[in-house]
Amino acid sequence: MYKRKNLKFDPVRVAAVEALVLVEQGEQSDSAVKNVSRGKNFRPIDNRFLMQLVNGAVKMRRRLDHEIKFYLAKPSIKLPILLTNILRLGMYQLRFTDKIPAAAAVNESVNICHHMLDKRRANLANAVLRAAIREPKKVKYISKEENPVKYLADFYSFPDFFVEYCLKEFDIENTEILLKKYNLPPRVTYRVNYLKAKPEEISEFLTEKGIKFTPGSYLNEFLHIESGGLPFEEELIESGKVFVQDESSGLPVRLLNPRPGSSVIDLAAAPGGKATYCAVKMRNKGRVTAIDKSHNRLELLVKNSNRLGINIISPVVCDMGDFKGGPFDRVILDPPCTGWGTAGKHSDLRWSKKPEDITNLVKIQNALIDKAAKLVKPGGVMVYSTCTIIREENDQIVEEFLLKNQDFEIEPATEYFDEKIVNARGFVKTYPLIENMDGSFCARLRKKI
Repeated sequence: MYKRKNLKFDPVRVAAVEALVLVEQGEQSDSAVKNVSRGKNFRPIDNRFLMQLVNGAVKMRRRLDHEIKFYLAKPSIKLPILLTNILRLGMYQLRFTDKIPAAAAVNESVNICHHMLDKRRANLANAVLRAAIREPKKVKYISKEENPVKYLADFYSFPDFFVEYCLKEFDIENTEILLKKYNLPPRVTYRVNYLKAKPEEISEFLTEKGIKFTPGSYLNEFLHIESGGLPFEEELIESGKVFVQDESSGLPVRLLNPRPGSSVIDLAAAPGGKATYCAVKMRNKGRVTAIDKSHNRLELLVKNSNRLGINIISPVVCDMGDFKGGPFDRVILDPPCTGWGTAGKHSDLRWSKKPEDITNLVKIQNALIDKAAKLVKPGGVMVYSTCTIIREENDQIVEEFLLKNQDFEIEPATEYFDEKIVNARGFVKTYPLIENMDGSFCARLRKKI
């Protein structure tokens, strides 16, 4: 690799380019960032900047590529992967950050080219990015009226198939709102742990410290942090007073409504958001069996439980299809899904998921809900939940299950939630375009006596 001697370059931006290359090669963003950060001794502020650059450039990859082509002499020629990602990072800083001076974005990109590539490519990066500053109006998009799928996919940086799905599910106006919301910086949500603190106590603490937050829309122990990062991580998270969890992930537990002293099983439990929330709802009385096939992820669940002061969770390393036990008062199933409700938080998701993933996962989801149903006591309750907005993985799974299992019936979620997020069939559905939370689905099914 060409390296110009005595050249100053920003190691954080170099790490960002390395991470972008790893993500394009199939690695997840979080994992890529960890790999490129290893041994670098970055400060917390450096790590936050690195995450911002990587997640932003990965999210906006399609739009960045679209805009870069307008400033290339030969836009049809495929550029080397390293140069491509240096240009993406530079263009991202120009178009989507407001605290980085344009000159700094260009100069740092040129320096990275000198460090990682050569003078010729450094000159190309300099020419492209300076032209992007001088002639922003050179970029053109197809009209929304002529081709809404291509316009929305290019402008908001999503794959065509997902945009097509959204246009069928929502109208064009709501699709655009949804895509725009997914591109906002993700925010952190704290779930207050009732075993160690009260929402009012944590709210007062955050207010005194000048941290802006908003209370949960449907669950008052959830606090949405408006500032970046994890404020007062040691005092709040490490102490077990709060747990980082999106409010949408708490809705299935509220719908399950586990009672103190009851028996509960979480069939895909790690890293423990729903299992620990169940235990807190049960006031640490009863038994929560936590199934997961990953030993390492269950170890994380145990660590989280200990920090939260929970002692009623029994971890079981097992594929849920092989689990022998039960029956249980409450069963919660959060099966593998495409995760399209969390596209705002997982920047690489929009490029790693394919249309065929839905078909493959539906088969798995159908098998898992059938297995879960066998673990429910007569009179007991099962909640099926996902973090996707795809109807085939949600409504369709439950409706097909009910056709095959006449001994189960829907219990409408209106008893637990505002009608705003409950559809006509009694299912809970959240979308970023309606609520400022992840997209999700859950349904409460009772086994008849």
